[in-house]
Amino acid sequence: MSNIVAIVGRPNVGKSTLYNRLTESRKAIVDDFSGVTRDRHYGHAEWVNRTFTVIDTGGYVANSEDVFEAAIREQVVIAIEEATVILFMVDVTTGITDLDDEIAALLRRSKKPVHVVVNKVDNTARYDETCIFYALGLGEIFPISSMTGSGTGELLDEVIKGFDDEEVEENGLPKFAIVGRPNVGKSSLINSLIGQDRNIVTPIAGTTRDSIHIHYNQFGHNFMLIDTAGLRKKTKVHENIEFYSVMRTIKALEEADVVLLMIDAVEGMESQDVNIFHLAEKNKKGIVILVNKWDLIEKNNKTTKVFEEQIKQKLAPFTDLPIIFTSVTEKQRIFKAIEAATKVYENRKKKIPTSKLNDVMLPLIESFPPPSLKGKFVKIKYVTQITGTAPMFAFFCNLPQYIKEPYKRFIENKLRENFDFEGVPVQIFFRQK
Repeated sequence: MSNIVAIVGRPNVGKSTLYNRLTESRKAIVDDFSGVTRDRHYGHAEWVNRTFTVIDTGGYVANSEDVFEAAIREQVVIAIEEATVILFMVDVTTGITDLDDEIAALLRRSKKPVHVVVNKVDNTARYDETCIFYALGLGEIFPISSMTGSGTGELLDEVIKGFDDEEVEENGLPKFAIVGRPNVGKSSLINSLIGQDRNIVTPIAGTTRDSIHIHYNQFGHNFMLIDTAGLRKKTKVHENIEFYSVMRTIKALEEADVVLLMIDAVEGMESQDVNIFHLAEKNKKGIVILVNKWDLIEKNNKTTKVFEEQIKQKLAPFTDLPIIFTSVTEKQRIFKAIEAATKVYENRKKKIPTSKLNDVMLPLIESFPPPSLKGKFVKIKYVTQITGTAPMFAFFCNLPQYIKEPYKRFIENKLRENFDFEGVPVQIFFRQK
């Protein structure tokens, strides 16, 4: 389960600097997931063995000051509903501004843990000036300098006290999450799957604050479906749909075993789809691609193959994926999607005996050894699978530092050819023997 810490506040108070410090990143823009939403920064952080996701809600730049402030208010409202803990950042050098007051009014009405973080407290004189922020009516304040890091330890000690309990009732069933951009048909797919036989569907709420686990047990399939679509209550504020969807996607991804990434056949695979895919890949989740609204496409005998090739080009080098063409409204191939997800789940937990691994891989390696470098030859002597949530393999050799990425890709392809890891990211390590 993902605990999300959202950093909110008006522009230029140091939100991005604090974000970079918490995630131990020195980049102003986090390249790993750039493009999932416009200028949105989010990444992983850890404090006293608790891991969590940090989101910097800053980054919206609009020409009109009024539009800019409206965008900030939207993000604060969404952060209140979606985040586990909220850091409200203010600037000691400017005091309390009108926009600070407005954000504070929203936060006072929330039931989420809110911590007032007073930034740019770089000396004793500024420390004395922090008392004014008690006037915001949000309780204790935390003076910090996000530039130097002073005060962040005390802040994080308090932050993790507000986290959700990590203990989730384990029932051993596969967990499938349906994710994708807004309006691609996620809700319709869920409704089609649970359909009219609601008596055999048990929604189990409370596993996290705002996602619902639906126990699906029919037609020979038994799994937990993580429902992330259409759960948020309507608010009076017009939400930023991209920002909202990415917060929900993060939570769903981290809980799931297999991610069903749904894309729109009419619009094709867009940058946000690609980045959601890379987020799932980075988290070592099983992945199935669902191309929905296929009934709206004019087709000939080559349409499916061309569409598959376009998807694989955008997702390269990880292209060993099931791609299912569905029409939820017409109920076309929706159960094939579930069968594919079940197969990917089995592939993800697959264990290959060490003797079989060596019998298959060592002759292949002997026939196609790693290229020599500087007159030195790499000899791979032994291979074994490492215990983990996703397939990981260790290849023991004399000079692991000389093995380059192309050969690593060759080894991965041979593993996939011989042992079927379709839909699953495979990790390969070369170690000193």
